Amino acid sequence: MSTTRQHQPGDRGSEPDGAPVAASRVLALYGASGIVPLARDFTRQALHEWGWLPAATADRRAAAEDVLLVVSELVTNACLHAEGPEQLRVACTPKVLRLEVTDRGSGQPAPRTPHRAGRPGGHGMFIVQRLCLDWGVVRTPGVAGKTVWAELAAPA
Repeated sequence: MSTTRQHQPGDRGSEPDGAPVAASRVLALYGASGIVPLARDFTRQALHEWGWLPAATADRRAAAEDVLLVVSELVTNACLHAEGPEQLRVACTPKVLRLEVTDRGSGQPAPRTPHRAGRPGGHGMFIVQRLCLDWGVVRTPGVAGKTVWAELAAPA
């Protein structure tokens, strides 16, 4: 797990590897109701706009479903463990899709170890870790909360 700089809404600079941000969308979630479906619908719309959906192949469909699952897990974790999410940012480069969920919580997300597949709960960050190229947490000194980010490979 690594950390990187926190993107600001509307930031169209470059990713840590120097690649330009091709597209970015931000959704305010603070005070919203039905947050997880709202975040999934927002992300699904972005995937449509960026050509991930409708998927032409099973691999592209699976990539889009993985993105939606990771959004669900990150937003749900913010709801359950971090006083609720404040915003979701979705950014896409030709190679990577980056998800960022900002919350006001002080906790540190981590996959539950050991992972027990047969037990309810505790699977969120394990799923994120398994599906993503990388993920991490960014904190801004003097500011409450954090941004949990995850990156998934763009479909070929």
